[in-house]
Amino acid sequence: MSVEVRNYGMHDIVDAEATLEKVAEGFLFTEGPIWHPVEAHLTFSDIPGNEMFRMDANGNVTSFRKPSDMGNGNTYDHKGRMLTCHHATSSVTRTELDGTITTLATHYEGKELNSPNDLVARRDGLIFFTDPTYGRMEYYGVIREPEMGAQGVYCLTPDGGTITRIADDFAQPNGLCFSLDHNTLYVNDTEHKHIRRFEVAEDGSVTGGDVWVEVTVGEGDGHPDGMKIDSKGNVYCTGPGGVHVITPDGETLGVIRMAEFTANFAWGGDDLTDLYFTSSTSIYRIAVKTPGLALF
Repeated sequence: MSVEVRNYGMHDIVDAEATLEKVAEGFLFTEGPIWHPVEAHLTFSDIPGNEMFRMDANGNVTSFRKPSDMGNGNTYDHKGRMLTCHHATSSVTRTELDGTITTLATHYEGKELNSPNDLVARRDGLIFFTDPTYGRMEYYGVIREPEMGAQGVYCLTPDGGTITRIADDFAQPNGLCFSLDHNTLYVNDTEHKHIRRFEVAEDGSVTGGDVWVEVTVGEGDGHPDGMKIDSKGNVYCTGPGGVHVITPDGETLGVIRMAEFTANFAWGGDDLTDLYFTSSTSIYRIAVKTPGLALF
């Protein structure tokens, strides 16, 4: 069985008898899946493979970018431009609509970023990203000593002209997502195994940051990493055994259990009810009842 039900509300998310389908395999470690709602394709990263791939709606996979500077997290901004975090170059880039690549951030206060990991874009174009040290480790990055001295969360203006650190007290910040109204930012900490919640002002500054939910209960491999929100405001976060589904009130409805260690996921398909998972060497898919949200 692919679904662990902890609360009856999980039945509104996914059928208890739904099964995982492996749709692609043969990668080293997959991450950063994003669905293009107009062109109907899934782009994802293979970090140690130093390559990004694109899969169409029929499951055909082609190379999208190689080398990728060990790209990790991806998203789209409000104009449909792809934003990417890169481990090898400690950078955040934007792929313009004509295919050219613009580097938006590499340093903060004169020091090189650790290794930007994941990112989200607000409706007005502000970019928020996490900066743990995983991209300075063997296999997942390029071994080198950090310059920064903190594992922070940052706010970046759309032109890359202004970068602000909004939090510096994480052990290893990783996945992040907005609430439906974009007034709340959720950020998880892989090492501490919890999700924190910040209130976001119009200028991108934040208040709060208290622990919202612990993601520790469950059997199997997994920890907080990829995190996204569905069309009803439920927060999905990787954790022990698979992907945990959490209500806006902080109650875990259940877990979509995975066959391999899973780092991230994204909704796709015509109605955003195909949930794709980047699971180590493979890409999986399961049909869900509650749709995700289009990125633009």
